Amino acid sequence: MYKKFILTYLLLQSIALFAQQNLLVNVYSRPVQSLNGKWNYIVDPYENGYYNYRYEPFDKQEKPSKSAFFMNAKQEDKTELLEYNFDKSPTLNVPGDWNTQTDSLFFYEGTLWYKKSFDYVSKKEGNRAFLYFGAVNYHADVYLNGKKLGTHTGGFTPFNFEVTGKLKDKDNFVVVKVDNKRCKECVPTLNTDWFNYGGITRDVQLVEVAATFIREYEIQLNPKNNKQLTGFIKLDGQAAANKKITVTIPELKIKKQITTDGDGTAQVTIDVKNVKYWSPENPHLYNVLITAGDDVLSDKIGFRTITTKGHNIVLNGKNVFLRGICIHEESPNNGKRVSTIEDARTLLTWAKDLGCNYVRLAHYPHNEHMLRLADEMGILVWEEIPVYWTIDWKNADTYANAENQLTEVITRDRNRASVIIWSMANETPSLPERNTFLGKLAKHSRSMDPTRLISAAMEQSNYEGNPLVKTIDDPFADVVDVLSFNQYIGWYDGLPEKCNEVTWKITQDKPVVISEFGADAKAGYHADKLTRFSEEYQEDLYVQTLKMLSKIEQLQGLSPWILKDFRSPRRQLPGLQDGWNRKGLYSDKGEKKKAFYILKAFYDAKAKQ
Repeated sequence: MYKKFILTYLLLQSIALFAQQNLLVNVYSRPVQSLNGKWNYIVDPYENGYYNYRYEPFDKQEKPSKSAFFMNAKQEDKTELLEYNFDKSPTLNVPGDWNTQTDSLFFYEGTLWYKKSFDYVSKKEGNRAFLYFGAVNYHADVYLNGKKLGTHTGGFTPFNFEVTGKLKDKDNFVVVKVDNKRCKECVPTLNTDWFNYGGITRDVQLVEVAATFIREYEIQLNPKNNKQLTGFIKLDGQAAANKKITVTIPELKIKKQITTDGDGTAQVTIDVKNVKYWSPENPHLYNVLITAGDDVLSDKIGFRTITTKGHNIVLNGKNVFLRGICIHEESPNNGKRVSTIEDARTLLTWAKDLGCNYVRLAHYPHNEHMLRLADEMGILVWEEIPVYWTIDWKNADTYANAENQLTEVITRDRNRASVIIWSMANETPSLPERNTFLGKLAKHSRSMDPTRLISAAMEQSNYEGNPLVKTIDDPFADVVDVLSFNQYIGWYDGLPEKCNEVTWKITQDKPVVISEFGADAKAGYHADKLTRFSEEYQEDLYVQTLKMLSKIEQLQGLSPWILKDFRSPRRQLPGLQDGWNRKGLYSDKGEKKKAFYILKAFYDAKAKQ
């Protein structure tokens, strides 16, 4: 009995220490208590709430000082010196970025503390509870009732901590130290072309599950046999081994029982027939029910295959041309981080209005709303982690961070039929250490999910030194399934008329997707087609670029840059940029520019072919 107690204790300690690396999936369908809403906050640029005056962390002390902000202390008598009070501090909305909620924090990069008080009553004795964050940008230290739960690094992926046995019926408080300072070893690194929104930017929820619950699962069509579902279901808990699990798909008349192994994992192999394959034309989703004892979890999953053959991309056995657009995670009609399903639906509806069957979610994992809606609306998706421009390639911690972000997004979205491409990077230099870095990421991605394609947004170069013949000379081109690259002929490289002179020599027998092209234009600014930042310049560039790219034999898709204007501190030209990247086909106020109609006409014609 004592030995069993020790093993149970060690298991629980392991879960408590490393819970952020064992992600709960499908929180969408689980019983939750939302902690969204008003959170008190304290701005702390000197991090006085974390370090004492000797720069020693309070949370490393055996008995932390009440001066530590995570203690949420209150003055007990009038003689006590205490220099903070969350309950008297202002509030911010969660989810949301801090930059656009108060003018004084617009460009703030540093530490800000959040606090939320709440009550909690378990629905059933013996159940377990987890504190789940959709995303926090960038580094989070999380405390519950004055005790540290753990940390998470990475601004765009979910994480959670087990809080079973740590909650009270009344007067709980969670404190989160959020630090969005950019750093050389971060992912992304110091230099980006988007706004560094800080804060708790996605939902915060208390998730209650059974004592032994469904931690993770994947149920997809076998990429080598479209008459078979394959995957796995992973249980978590003391009763996880040799446990009966039932998978039910009523529409397909499937009720399959499987049994976990000693590790709590059960392999899924189910023969199916008469499957309605998910596609942009028919985004059919099946209700899938997984039952493991007291834990019952439902999901809506589409079944489809995605492969390549020569220079074709093949969806459900048929060639598909990706009519796409890039999207940043900013709200449709203003500059702030997307946090609502309504904003996500608007962005994807704009893409469909453009004639898109595909979107590239740049340059980081977006809110889960986007993927769920893409499934529902029939939009193919490229997902990307923020390995962007020049990462600290030789730093082992930087690689571990990138791999963890990749793990978290694959874990979250591996059952979304809309996701067809995992992207490893954007516009990275071809260096030996970079090639090793990206090669390891690609290998990790394939080990986690062999059902999807691998790509990266690479850069083009001159073929045999000829500036008018472009090619892809990059060792990582041999690793990817889809050859993708960004090109800006006519904007950063000459004028639009140069597109008439340039040809392409692609030596790899792989499908080519142009991951970016474009030009800036301020909505409503009209001039001749040679005037930079005019709608006419952008319009002409789209006309000339589409003619040029259509001559590439292997061309199987496009995702021009970008759906709508977005904030970027790099873009400072007064009167035209004013802190916005203006390459959107929609303005920051949702106005369509002239180039929108050029691309729409091109896509409408492609859809009829």
